[in-house]
This record gives sequence, C-alpha cells and structure tokens, in this order.
Amino acid sequence: MTAQVKLLPSERSFAIETGETVLEAASRQGITLPHSCRNGACGACKGKVTAGSVTHRDFQPHALTEAEQAQGMALLCCAETQGDLTVEVREVKTSGDIQVKTLPCRVESIQRVHDVAVLKLKLPVSERLQFMAGQYIDILMKDGKRRSFSLANAPHDDSALELHIRHMPGGSFSEYVFHQMKEKEIMRFQGPLGSFFLNEDSDKPIVFLASGTGFAPVKAILEHAFHLGVSRKMVLYWGARQQADLYMAELPAAWAAAHPNFSCVPVLSEPAESDHWQGRTGLVHQAVLDDFADLSGWEVYACGAPVMVEAAHTSFIAERQLPAEAFYSDAFFLSKDMKPATK
Repeated sequence: MTAQVKLLPSERSFAIETGETVLEAASRQGITLPHSCRNGACGACKGKVTAGSVTHRDFQPHALTEAEQAQGMALLCCAETQGDLTVEVREVKTSGDIQVKTLPCRVESIQRVHDVAVLKLKLPVSERLQFMAGQYIDILMKDGKRRSFSLANAPHDDSALELHIRHMPGGSFSEYVFHQMKEKEIMRFQGPLGSFFLNEDSDKPIVFLASGTGFAPVKAILEHAFHLGVSRKMVLYWGARQQADLYMAELPAAWAAAHPNFSCVPVLSEPAESDHWQGRTGLVHQAVLDDFADLSGWEVYACGAPVMVEAAHTSFIAERQLPAEAFYSDAFFLSKDMKPATK
C-alpha cells in the first residue's frame, strides 16, 4: 500500500510504502530530514505527527520518552504508517541536489597515528562525490554489513576521501584496517549520508564539541568554513582521555594561529603522568559549561560518544539557554545492537 506523507512547514509531500519508515521513504525520494544513528538510539530525527498515526520499530527509550509520545512526537527513522501522515519537522536545506551513490574506491594510503588510522580513499577517475562537510559514508562489507565513518575532508579538497578510524580491540573492521588492510585495495561505499553540516545561513558564533574521532567531521566543517572565509567566532572543545588521543593536536593549533576568529580548548579526562598536562581536565561538555554562562546567542555542533552528546544537549539547553534548534549533533552508535561505540 502506498500512502502520502506531508511535511510542515514546507508542505512538501512524498510517497511511503508499507514497511518503510518515514526517513527511508524521504531519503529514497531525495528529501533530507535530520538524522544521525538511523536506528532509534539518538533522537536526532524526531518530528511531530499532526495528522495520522505511526507505529515504531524497536528504539531506545531515552531517544523518545513516553511524555514525548503523548505529545505526538515520533522517531522518523523507526516510524511506519498504514495511512496518510502529516509531520512537522525541520527539513535539511542543502546547497545543491546531492545524489547518494554507491561507488568503488581504492585505498590510497593508510597512516596510523597512535590508535587512529587515517585512511585516504581514491575514487575512479570518472567519478566525483558531492557532499556537505560533516557528512558520512557507509563502507559496504562483503558480508552485507555496513560501517559508517564521517568524512574528515572538506568538499573543496576532494581528491581523496579521508576517514579517521579508531582501533577497537575485537572490532572486526578496525582490526582489519590496523593489521591486514593494504594500499591499493578496492572497497565499495555508499554516500554521502547524514544531516550534520554547517548552517551557512546563520551568523551566530559556534561552539564545536568533539570527543575522540568525533574530531573528523568537525575538521571537515572547520576547513570548509575557513575555505569560505567565514568570519563567525568559532571555538573547538576537543575531549580525549590522554594527550596521545588528541591524534592531530597540531592541526587546531595551526588553525588558531592562522585564523583570529578560531580557538581550540583541548580537554583530557584521564591525563597520564607522562603527559605533564597543564591544560584543562574533566569532561569536555563540562568545560563548555564552565566557560559559558549563557549560550542563547550561539550554535553548538557536537560529535562523538553518545553519552557526551546527550549530556551536552540536555545541559546546554536546560542550564545555558541554548535554543534547541541551535544544537546540531552526530553521535556514534553500533547499529547491530544500538549500544554506544566509537566510529
């Protein structure tokens, strides 16, 4: 059965088939809605059903509370409908018609920095991937599984696609990348995907919040902003456990030296004695709370561990007056069991 979904306030409509989620149907027809984990774990795709009704696939309770459900809210990545539907949700506005492609790529280089592999992937000569800085791609595995990784390069620097992959002991793909992958190997991927990218229509100052390899999409967004000559004040808070985990620490330092409107605050949660660390310590979102009494005039872009993103979202809105629509996030999840993981 085919039904129609109408979006508010844009009043755009699209068809949805039985068994499809609202997000799947929208994506299939070139309509980009906010989303991140795509499996009911992060809550980024929330919308309000104003007409019709939905049923949900499995999701994590914290992503959609009973109170929110009573108010008509739905997780569009999990919501299916048997009839016509009207949903109030903020559409993602892109600067062009970006097509999601499935493409081959060749491993051009593998640089292992501490416990992070910086992968450069080369596309066929006849192909180019159009994407927004901050989006991600899915690596398509031979067993049919997918592995999602943010693109760490900006669109203007697309001679190769850059991925940052942390070594997770026991993780099949990261173990392969660190111990078996060779240059010139051929892989397949699908992308670009995701709605985590710069709101270029705004002139508000920005707090970027990253933990671990959440730095990857933030790097892409910042390099894109520098390329465009964005003059908005931008400050990056990058959290890690120990100093070595700030695997590209020299890069934000170089940006700060070159761009007066940018600064970086590294924060370590468990610095080693050998680090002789004199900088900030503790939780990275707490460092922002300590530095800002009021975020009402700011935008926040947060990427990394789900617990960090959720804590930042809750505290910045409740305690620092950040408007809910000014919080943009991309949390890392393990889709097979919806437990937190690291990209």
